[in-house]
Order: sequence, then structure tokens, then C-alpha cells
Amino acid sequence: MEPLYTIQTHGQLQPHLSQEFLLTNGMGAFSFSTVVGCNTRRYHGLLCAATHPPLGRMMALSRLGEILYFDGRMDRLLELSVNQFEGGNIHPRGDRYLQMFELGRTAKWTYDVEGVEVTKELQLVWGQNVVGVRYTIKPQQRSRVMRFELLPFVAMRDFHSLRHGTDFPFRTVSSGGHAKVEDGRNALHLRANWGEFHDKPDWWRGHKYAVETERGQDDTEELFNPGRFVLEGTGEMAVTVWAGLTDPGPRDWEDELQNHPDSTRAANRIVAPRGPRGARLRAAKGVQPDMAKAEKSPAVTGELSTTMKRLFRAAADFIVLRNRPDGKAGTTILAGYPWFSDWGRDSMISLPGLLLDTGRFSEACQVLTVFAEYVSEGMIPNRFDDYTNEPSYNTVDASLWFVHACHEYLDYSGDAKTFENVLLPACREILRGYRQGTRYHIKMDEADGLITQGDATTQLTWMDAKMGDTVFTPRQGKAVEINALWYNALRLMKDDALADQVQRSFQKAFYLSPFRGLADVVNGSGESYTRDSTIRPNQIFAASLPHSALTREQQSAVVEVVRRELLTPFGLRTLARSAPQYKGRYTGAQWFRDEAYHNGTVWPWLIGGFIEAYLKVNDHSEASEQQARKWLRPLIDHMNDRGCIGQLPENFDGDEPHRPVGTPAQAWSVAEVLRLAAMLGM
Repeated sequence: MEPLYTIQTHGQLQPHLSQEFLLTNGMGAFSFSTVVGCNTRRYHGLLCAATHPPLGRMMALSRLGEILYFDGRMDRLLELSVNQFEGGNIHPRGDRYLQMFELGRTAKWTYDVEGVEVTKELQLVWGQNVVGVRYTIKPQQRSRVMRFELLPFVAMRDFHSLRHGTDFPFRTVSSGGHAKVEDGRNALHLRANWGEFHDKPDWWRGHKYAVETERGQDDTEELFNPGRFVLEGTGEMAVTVWAGLTDPGPRDWEDELQNHPDSTRAANRIVAPRGPRGARLRAAKGVQPDMAKAEKSPAVTGELSTTMKRLFRAAADFIVLRNRPDGKAGTTILAGYPWFSDWGRDSMISLPGLLLDTGRFSEACQVLTVFAEYVSEGMIPNRFDDYTNEPSYNTVDASLWFVHACHEYLDYSGDAKTFENVLLPACREILRGYRQGTRYHIKMDEADGLITQGDATTQLTWMDAKMGDTVFTPRQGKAVEINALWYNALRLMKDDALADQVQRSFQKAFYLSPFRGLADVVNGSGESYTRDSTIRPNQIFAASLPHSALTREQQSAVVEVVRRELLTPFGLRTLARSAPQYKGRYTGAQWFRDEAYHNGTVWPWLIGGFIEAYLKVNDHSEASEQQARKWLRPLIDHMNDRGCIGQLPENFDGDEPHRPVGTPAQAWSVAEVLRLAAMLGM
């Protein structure tokens, strides 16, 4: 498989120190670092294992030190590594030898070390807590004597924490090309297919993680080096080191790559929904939009564009193993790397783009079925605990997004059996729970049919930043996107009498004017509504969802207000810049980041609702689709050389130049861009 991304580094440290890469293995484990190999986060490392997939993540192998000696000159250390230590000291400077970085199913580095070509390849073994690193050294003179040493640096810690102190009782057992490092509970096995392991236990102090410094977090760590693999020879040399929580044993590099689903899944189709939306996509892809044919075959075939191949690859990172409540293997969606688990809200918003547009219907069925089985008092979980796996029910919108996702699943897959027997009963339970009342004062107001929720101590919508007793975006009451989702759910479930009431109430309660769009939150009912008229992006869903409670003119007004006040090249701001509480930079300690999180910070996933609403109010005209492609292009181009290569982040700064911030790889950011790119035939 050819690499999807190639970055020419030419021996330069910047900007490549701020570029990152991510490899995943379908079970929550990951390899994650910078393009130059310098760990700048606590979450950077060659093997962050998932001990209880997809959670229980443990940073096992932080990095490998790499030293070359030529012609017996032991006084000349030629090192490929890059590290940052306390005081800002960067050592060694392997970036000076690095010429090129490539990313596909593997990560690959090409070095020029005084005329000797060295390639380094990294793969994360699919479905196992095992990482492989392969080196090939090609001197121009075959008689040249070379010595290559590889130094593993071990963390063996919870991935949220850091290793402090050098008195931790690591124990190393080695024999030939195998070493085992034990900490009393876990073991890291290291095995090389050539060379000998030399015991030389040591601690390296003061590793500094600059991104953690900026985020106001603990930023310094000590790492354990149990010894080194030593290889000596002349001519071309090649060695592969495997590391895992169990003994990886002898392995074949190419065989392991073939086990990766990317090599067996024919990524040659985009799947369109049945009905009118599917017909529009088929037309964009040059397929005859015959409605009878569309009802039978939802696939749009043909070789994927480079854009779609890249988005398919990005989407696959978030689709991981999770055991179902009955103990059987299932599928879930991780919200983001490196630190998020599977969140209900994120999963439901991400599912159409990640699993339906890509034709992964069996996985979509598994995700929806798991959440359906966890419905409680009319709610699906917002998240599962990282350590206990217990569900938490503390969101008002996830359950309504679930109803939407279930109907999208039926629309794409045609799987009426699962829908009727499993998903539809869960949807009915959700609507019943919201009508009668459930946790956190979530309840339909009988006077107007609108959903109210929360109090001064809760944050139940997606704008949920809270620290201590401080709520940074208080939205208790009748939130605009919650009631847009409620109306959409009622129409999908064919509760038309109640939907008619909600439609009348929605327009009366939320619509302000053509110049202000919709209120963000209202309280009260009948003639006594009080309105928060702050301009936020939540109103866009009242125009973008399949069923809108607004008139066509009102939908157009909402789209224009959001475009004028909130649109950036990378998504929508969470607050208009004219608002007094606007924060344009997402940086600093947690308090300051939480303060900005939904008060100006840009969220890429919101581009999905905006562009879909824009296309809808413009009848998907050719001119509107051309404009939509222009709006989407900066996010697609961002994947090439900014932030985490091949991924899209959680956030961008609200102010220019819109620096990527937050989680480096976010599921719903990728999902919504993929969904739109498929819709627009990009």
C-alpha cells in the first residue's frame, strides 16, 4: 500500500516538531508521537496498550534510543532520536539526519546519516498489544563496519499519569535477543530478530513534555532503560524489534501487515442513503439516479478519490473492539485520541460518517445495539468509565441523536429486522422517558411540548464545560438544538400530532428575527418566554436535520446568521466574536481552556450541520455545492501537514491563525467531513 502522506523534512526540526502521527490497532491501543520522533505529550509513545479493550490504556514503551557507530569510532555517536529535557535542551538532534516521513498503514522515516541511508518503519499489530519497529541500514560502501544500538525506554504507567522517581523496582530478565521488563503487575517483552540484548539498567531523568507545559499539566518524567540491543556487521543491515505485553515471539513483518483490515477491505465504494438524498449523491458520482434502482442498491461504486481514501483511513482509527453486555465481541466508536473513551453523544453523531457512508453496516449495527441495550429511564449513556466500564447517564442530547442515528442506519442499510426488533423499541423508550420525565429534570413541558432540562448545577448539552461549581456555558431550560432534535425525533417516529404542537411552539419560542436567527435557550412557556439571544452555532441544527420545525424563510435566516457570525475555514465558532464572553484562544491551564471551550473555540464537527443546512436551503444547486466544496477544502487540506497528520482535531482557536487544539484526532470531526465529502463527490 502506497503511503497516503509524505512530508519532506530536509533535516529541519520545525515545523515538524509540532506535526504528529497516529497509528491504531482496532482495540484502543495506539502509537503516537511527533514526525521527528520527539515525545512532547504524556500520551506520546510507541506502545500505549489497551489492557481492557478499548480502555485500561497503559503507556508501556515510550521510545527507542537509536545510536550508530561507523568504522569502530566509538567516540562518535550518530543518534537518530530527538528528545527534550528540562531547561529546553533538545538532545540528541536526530532531526538533522531526517529527510522524509511517510504515513499509511505504517509510519516510515528516511534518514541520511553521513551518506548512509537508514529507514525506520513502525507498525502497530492489529488486535494485539504489540508494536514492531524495523530498521534497514544501507551504506554506500559494503565493506563499511557498523554498530547499531537500540535502547528501549520503558514507562509502564497509566497513560494519564507520569513516571516520577528512579527507585521503582523494575526487574529485567534477558536472554539472547529477548528481554522482559517487569514491574510486579505487568511485563513488557522486547524481542529482536538479530543481535544481542545487553543488560545495563539505567534511569534517564527530566524528559520534558512541552505540550503538557502549555496545558498547565505535570510535564516532566523519568524513564527506565533496561539495557540495549547491539548489532554489528558490514554491508546492509536489517533488524526488527517487537514489543508487547506478552512475548511477541518470532513474527513476519509483511504477514502482520496483511492481517490489518486495510489490506483485505476493498475500499472502493461510498454508500449513499436510499431515497432522494441517495439519488443526489449518485448523480454527483455519475451514477444514474434511478429511484427504483436506488431502493435496491445503496452503494455508489468506483475507485475512491485520494481525499476519500484518506478520510476512510482516518475514520478506521476510531472503530474499535468493545465486548457487549452478553460477553460477545462488539464494536464501539472512540470519541478521540489519545484520551477519550466511547461517548454516547459522539458515537451517535459520528456513526453516519464513520460507519454508514463507508458501508460498515455490521459495525454500525453492533454500536447501536450496545447502546440500545444500555437504555435506562429513556436515556443512553453519555460515556463509559475508563476504569470500571460503568455507564454514566448525564446528557440530554445523546439519546435524541441515537434516534436520529437509528433511522439513518435503516435508511442506509435497509436492515428492517434489527431496526424493528432492537432499535425501534429503544427509540420508543427514549420518547416515553422524555415525555414523562427522567434524570436531571429532563421532561417535556405539557404546555408547549418542548423539552426542558437541567438546573444551575448541571451541564447536560454538548456545551458541558464545568470546573468545580463554575458552569462556563449555562444552558439549563429549553435549549435550541435539544428541541430541534426532539422535533426531528417525533417526525421520525411518526408522532405527528405532538410534532405539530412542538413545531408551533418552537417557532414562537425560539425565532427572533431574520438578523438574529434563533435564541440559544428559552425558559418559560406560552406568552412568558425569556430568551438567551446569544449567537451560538446550536441553532444550525434547527435547519440541518431531516425534519425542521422552521419555515423555509426561517431556515435561510438561520443559515445566514451562522455564516456571517460564526463560520471560519475550519468549522464554526461556539460564540460570536462580538459577545463580551468571547475567548479567542484555547490555551493555558484547565480553567482557562474550559472557559474558552464553548465560548469562541472553533469545532470542526459543526461544519456538517452548517453545510447540510446551506445545501438544503439552496436546493442542492450546483452553485451551492461548489461553494460547499470550497468551505470544506481547508479541513481536508489540514490533514496533509498540520497537527496530527491524516487526522482532524477536536478544536481550533477562534482567533486567526486558527491553531489546532484539544484532542489531536477527533471522531466527529472526521465523521462530518467524510459525510460531507461523500455527499459532495469529493
